[in-house]
Amino acid sequence: MTKTSDQKSVVTTVDLIVKAIQEKKGTNISIIDLRNVMNASTDFFIICTGSSETNVQAISRSVEEILFETLNEKPLHVEGYLLANWILMDYFNTVVHIFKEEERLHYNLENLWADAEINNLTDKE
Repeated sequence: MTKTSDQKSVVTTVDLIVKAIQEKKGTNISIIDLRNVMNASTDFFIICTGSSETNVQAISRSVEEILFETLNEKPLHVEGYLLANWILMDYFNTVVHIFKEEERLHYNLENLWADAEINNLTDKE
């Protein structure tokens, strides 16, 4: 596989994750492009906020279902599903963080990666 097709695959994955988040009313979506950050462990972080534990779990299930149905991809690892304050889904090149509002404000991941390109989507995009 060429680098160009890898990049297209990653962009498709990012687009599908955003779609899955929006379908379950996830808000405050940030796409952090880490491809030009030295020693980053992944290419993209996608961060969003859910309104409750139930909503955070629903967003996680939506991401998992859409990526499996469309790209036949399963996450390498999922953490935090039971408590649902912060669910992390690792898709190797893309890591999804689904937070409840309080946890998102507390951990402030966007600030940790301030040297990366960050695209904050409006809730209507």
